[in-house]
Amino acid sequence: MSSIGGRLLVGAMLACGASVAGAQQDHAPGVLPGVKFGGSPNVKVLGHIPLGGYFRVMDNEIEQEPSRPYAYISQSRDRPGFSIVDLHDVEHPKLLYSWKIQNSELHGGTGGMDGKYFKLKTKTGAKYYYVQSLQFGGSGPDADLGAVIADVTNLPDTSKIKIVKELRYPEAKGGYHNLFAYKHSDGRVLLVTTVSAPYALVYDMEKALAGDKNDGLIAKIPIPETENTRFGNFGYHDFQLFYDPKSGQDRFYGAGRGGYFLYDITKPEDPKLLTSIVGASGITGGHTFTPTSRQDEAVTEAEYQYAPLRLFNLVDGLTGKLQTIQRVDGAWTADWHDLSHNHEVRWPLVFVSSYEDGLQIFNMVDTKNPQTVGWYYTCQCQHERGFGGVPAWEGSSVMQGAFGVKVRDWDGLIIISDSNTGFWAFKLDGWNGWKGSDWGMPNVSSAQDWDRGPVATNGGGRVVP
Repeated sequence: MSSIGGRLLVGAMLACGASVAGAQQDHAPGVLPGVKFGGSPNVKVLGHIPLGGYFRVMDNEIEQEPSRPYAYISQSRDRPGFSIVDLHDVEHPKLLYSWKIQNSELHGGTGGMDGKYFKLKTKTGAKYYYVQSLQFGGSGPDADLGAVIADVTNLPDTSKIKIVKELRYPEAKGGYHNLFAYKHSDGRVLLVTTVSAPYALVYDMEKALAGDKNDGLIAKIPIPETENTRFGNFGYHDFQLFYDPKSGQDRFYGAGRGGYFLYDITKPEDPKLLTSIVGASGITGGHTFTPTSRQDEAVTEAEYQYAPLRLFNLVDGLTGKLQTIQRVDGAWTADWHDLSHNHEVRWPLVFVSSYEDGLQIFNMVDTKNPQTVGWYYTCQCQHERGFGGVPAWEGSSVMQGAFGVKVRDWDGLIIISDSNTGFWAFKLDGWNGWKGSDWGMPNVSSAQDWDRGPVATNGGGRVVP
């Protein structure tokens, strides 16, 4: 996309946003009273696979190489594990493979929560792996099991999929809620995971798979002490890792008890706190912390009903003008009655898995006035019939529906994992892929370039194929 084309797309989306944002308040009519159906005209459903019904689906992942059109879906309840979706024909996606923990009926907790794939170069060629986080609790088996690593190199041949490694952490049982696989600027492939303790764990994947006695565990990233953490510190919730070509830093963006924390992890074994968002209105803890590719702004989520996504400018914190950031630059919500969950930033757009409000897409080119530009209601559920805790599951919260969202950078494919209705694939009109240099910024996103890593081209950042 040329820079001129980029400006035209922004203008078109802003114009579209001005019209659809108002129309959205009326909601698409449903078969049942109060149930939202359908979507905006510019969002097309490409494919859909039901995967078991109410809260049997959690987060998702998608491979970024055109030669490997596969998506991964974390599954829970009586299906604790993961499923693989074949996207060779994106308009006719196929359930290719499913795995679940042995003796699943004996396991308590939520099961499969989040997953990430990564690629390693070996003497025999490239190897592809998928890591599935797991959360088992109570008196059942595997309470110390945080994740399993599957060799998925030979897809679509599922007969050669093999669980090659388990990551266990008996020091803090309950598993790993979230994880992130990252190609570090020093060439290492790192896996960072949550744990039920006031820090995140950092693993070197090459060491882990080579049989290191510590499973490749090389570092911990702490949560700083704040007023909020004094009342209990339950660790990080979600995080992302980005390379910043301007400073040459590898950065960790962690959301957790007390707020949002940004670390320099250029040397992972010696993390250094750069800035934090603590004490902002309405925030006592952080759920999700996602920067733009320039890393001068970020989108955050706080995980309680009625909470909007909040947008922050990070510059004053990164330059040392502020010790902590507290001022909210802007806010966005799909429906103030509800709650938006996870999100992916591909500036100027933010792709959101918005629980009861399904897939939502907004434009953040003006952070003080973000505009909705598209949506599709995947949950198709009654309001406030969401997650009520384990083992009952069904309750009266708004936590149901679109759980995870991912974007494939090379062609713009959007996927949603919906806790109620399964896997969805979408196309947004006019959005045919993302590359930072088209927008005058680094080619840096949550998607990793496993072959080249953070290299300086087109103003810095990873090269997107």
